[in-house]
Formats: sequence, structure tokens, C-alpha cells
Amino acid sequence: MLVWAIYDITSDKARRKIVKACKKAGLYRVQKSVFLGNIEPNDLDELYLFSSEQINPKTDSVYIFQMTEKNFKATKTLGLAFDKDLVTDEIRELFL
Repeated sequence: MLVWAIYDITSDKARRKIVKACKKAGLYRVQKSVFLGNIEPNDLDELYLFSSEQINPKTDSVYIFQMTEKNFKATKTLGLAFDKDLVTDEIRELFL
């Protein structure tokens, strides 16, 4: 499933751990505190649980949004946007 992971975390240590967890789950960084990509349901659950253990619920926030491929392809971007094909793994499929 296609997932957006967005965070605002005050602790550098916790933030680094969340970044590593997002990358490990196969998400791509599209902005400093925004990750996007396809993720398996089990990996999504692990990311959610791990993130909940790392943040301070009084000062930090993590948002994980699921999105359909159809809605993702309809998104509009401006400026220095990310590569939609890379995020949806369409580029990788061309090389395999």
C-alpha cells in the first residue's frame, strides 16, 4: 500500500530513529520530515508501533496516511517535486 509518513519530532535522537525506520520500511524521503512509498501491511504496523515508542506524545507528532495509487497519480506538485515513478517503484520495474 502507498503510505505518507510525516513527522514533527523535537528530539534529534528520536528523529534519527524514525528516519532510519522509514528508510528500512522502504519509504523514500521526499522532504526533510516527509517520507512516501509502498509498504507492506506488517511493515506499516511495525513502523507505527516503533514510532509510538520513540516520540513524546506531549511535544511530537507522527502522521501516517494511506493513499490509493489512483489518488496518488492525481496529485499535483509544484517546485522541486519528487519523482512519482521512483516512489511507486515503476522505475525499478523497468530495470528488472
